[in-house]
Amino acid sequence: MNRDDRKPRKPLGISRRSFIKGAGAVAAAAGLVRVRPTAADEKTLPAGVVEKFGPEAATIELNINGKPATLEVEPRVTLLSAIREHLGLTGTKLVCDRGACGACTVHLDGKPVTACMVLAIDARGHQITTIEGLGTPSNMHPVQAAFVESDALQCGFCTPGMVMSVAAALERNPAATTDEIKHATAGNICRCGTYPHVFAAALRAVKPEPAGSARSVRAAKDA
Repeated sequence: MNRDDRKPRKPLGISRRSFIKGAGAVAAAAGLVRVRPTAADEKTLPAGVVEKFGPEAATIELNINGKPATLEVEPRVTLLSAIREHLGLTGTKLVCDRGACGACTVHLDGKPVTACMVLAIDARGHQITTIEGLGTPSNMHPVQAAFVESDALQCGFCTPGMVMSVAAALERNPAATTDEIKHATAGNICRCGTYPHVFAAALRAVKPEPAGSARSVRAAKDA
């Protein structure tokens, strides 16, 4: 070992601690910038201007079940939290809170999304439908009525999300097959194991194809 090797080494310009702090600051700043504003937001922003939020709460307007709702939320608040905690629509369930179980499924412009994975501010300018907006106890949606008739629930936590996924699938294809229903509900977990009843309910709500159509002939052959 020579004399130079015994000299203490100078610390690097960037320490592990400073690197982590810097990365955290960048991530926090990135989370407050909306890179992809909705079409409604783009109309109100000058060209080249990026909308920023936070850290304080902001007043936003959401279209929930066909009605405007004004609420004040922080940028980090999810659509699920806004629906349940700020608007009191508790039909949409909080279960996994990570987009894995499908219990919080709602419709965004008619398409099923997990509300826990969407920020409330990003839902502005979109049509949001929750289980409460799909139908009422006195005037149920056909899928809701089919779930009741087929006893397609046990604990009920997954049921609203299941109903929303099935309703969206039948909106796309009113004559959906069993395989199409299974594909549509692949992201919905039922821990009680009522899948057979869920599929039976979905098929009960399916509108049959006209007799003689290619699809109805294939269905008859498969049966």
